[in-house]
Amino acid sequence: MNAPRVAFYEKPGCASNARQKRALQAAGCHVQAHDLLREPWTAPRLRAFVAALPVAQWFNPAAPRVKSGEIDPATLTADAALALLLAEPLLIRRPLIEVNGWRTAGYDAAALERQLGIRLDIAAPGGCSRR
Repeated sequence: MNAPRVAFYEKPGCASNARQKRALQAAGCHVQAHDLLREPWTAPRLRAFVAALPVAQWFNPAAPRVKSGEIDPATLTADAALALLLAEPLLIRRPLIEVNGWRTAGYDAAALERQLGIRLDIAAPGGCSRR
């Protein structure tokens, strides 16, 4: 059987993203890492990753502007949220993950296990607490 291919959009240097990638690799996945902050995002492309989540969950809760309360994701419309995320990718909940056309934002080990048909032994926590 071929190793599942996982496109993994991360913030380079994020320790949580590094643990998450290692967990996927340890489970036999071929992880293709991409720099989330340098990716040429468009509204339709980004929306494909976040569409299944409530708008407030599109945001990285540890992003400085969210953490400080300057941005309150719970008060934003989808269009306003997308505009902010496109302008400042640091705000995007990460990692963004794509497997065989399925896309998601954030590291949900149970959902990944279902999509990949594998068992992840290390359920790495989500989010990166650093800028």
